[in-house]
Amino acid sequence: MDFPKIDEVYKLLSGKLESWIEGAITLLPNIVVAFLIAMLFGVIAKMVGNVVGKLMRRTFESRQIAGLLTSIIKAIVLVAGIFIALDFVGLKGTVTSLLAGAGIVGLAIGFAFQDMTENFIAGIAMGIRKPFDIGDVIEAEGVFGNVKEINLRNTLVETFYGQLEVIPNKILFRNILTNYSYLGYRRIEVPVGISYADDIEKAAEVITDAMNEKDYVIKKDETAVYAESFGDSSINLLLWFWIRYPGEPGFMVVRHDAINTVKTVLENNDILIPFPIRTLDFNAKGGDKLNTMLKKHNEQGVNSKPSSSTQQSDVKAGENPEQPAEE
Repeated sequence: MDFPKIDEVYKLLSGKLESWIEGAITLLPNIVVAFLIAMLFGVIAKMVGNVVGKLMRRTFESRQIAGLLTSIIKAIVLVAGIFIALDFVGLKGTVTSLLAGAGIVGLAIGFAFQDMTENFIAGIAMGIRKPFDIGDVIEAEGVFGNVKEINLRNTLVETFYGQLEVIPNKILFRNILTNYSYLGYRRIEVPVGISYADDIEKAAEVITDAMNEKDYVIKKDETAVYAESFGDSSINLLLWFWIRYPGEPGFMVVRHDAINTVKTVLENNDILIPFPIRTLDFNAKGGDKLNTMLKKHNEQGVNSKPSSSTQQSDVKAGENPEQPAEE
């Protein structure tokens, strides 16, 4: 087997090295400029990060969201500078390969961590749209309480039962969410029943006047009492009034005072809040009145009892009252 001569190998290697050195010397100014461009974009990314960081912290309640968006913007600026530097050196193919590789990797990560990615994107979207802030009272998917913390993946809500609920952001983003703190007020409804013998308008008037004297009632012109329905034992009324919410006094304290006020004002005006009443009516078609049925029952009871003379003759019939009489 013939091996290449050492002189030929040396000439080949030396030729390659010389071409590489010549190319490096030729590209040396471009490499220096590319390095300076990368350094310049690094400084720009840092400056942009400081400015954007302050703006994000003012915009978003969550420090995590603000920090993440700031880091993303800094990374975009820095990567753009690196790509420009590589292109200036003449590595256009490298730039294209890096972009394609980054896209494929991002797509693979998105499919692998779909649930996490969805919560992550929903957290960013909610941070931008801001449907609620920390401290707001919200209700969603059966969870009702105060927002304690907003993260990139989930939101922490403290319920009024003292429990801490962790809600994924995609649930808050997809489904219906009620923010009780957004408008700053809330309506309370208190049902009450009065007897059929009392005047509905009078009851509504005295209840409305009594509630409008309360300091916690706002929009006093909208305080109203409506007849809701006919109940089994009462006319059912519904009291509506508005309060500041959240605020002091709290919702439960206000509702307690409202119920107590309604009871007191109805008693003072001699309006009855009736107990449940059941009436038995046997006078339907084909039936009898209750007194008629009782009378018939009593008559049947009297007729079924034996007379005293009959009892005495039965006793005299035999010496032993327990033995039957002899024939």
